Amino acid sequence: MITWDGEAAVGALELNLDLITGEESPEDVVRLAYCMEHALGGFYTTMQAKTQDQAVAGLMGKLAGIEDRHKHYLVEVYKTVDPAGIDKAELEASCSTIIEGGFEVEAFINQNEHLAKTTANLIDLSMMLEAQAMDLYMRFAHKSEKEETKELLFKIGDEEKAHLRALGRLRDEAA
Repeated sequence: MITWDGEAAVGALELNLDLITGEESPEDVVRLAYCMEHALGGFYTTMQAKTQDQAVAGLMGKLAGIEDRHKHYLVEVYKTVDPAGIDKAELEASCSTIIEGGFEVEAFINQNEHLAKTTANLIDLSMMLEAQAMDLYMRFAHKSEKEETKELLFKIGDEEKAHLRALGRLRDEAA
């Protein structure tokens, strides 16, 4: 908030709500969240390969690693709703290219590649993605018709808040 320069969020409240119907099971939403984390990790890896700046490349690698930890968290959450667990390789093979927040990865790269040139801008971009993801999970929860799914979506949204706090600390360290 300290660095906020007065810009406002844009986009319709319904933006990306078409990713769910409202009838999803808890397993369905964990799979969706996992796939968005997986795609975001791929975004960071792709961007890491495109930069010549070692500090930015190192941060991209760190952020990709964080996404791997987020995926691990979701695997553990999945076990609470289905003790049989999840086949990560099978799931990853079925994932789309939608990253956290509901953005298609290639379009997002094309629109935002210029913002990933410095560590400060990259952290800001990552914070925007986590904030968008938190918002999307909250909107998914409000759309969900199943109480158990709704509660899980709020829990995943709370996890995104923790990710935002961690990125905020990283931003403070970089300043």
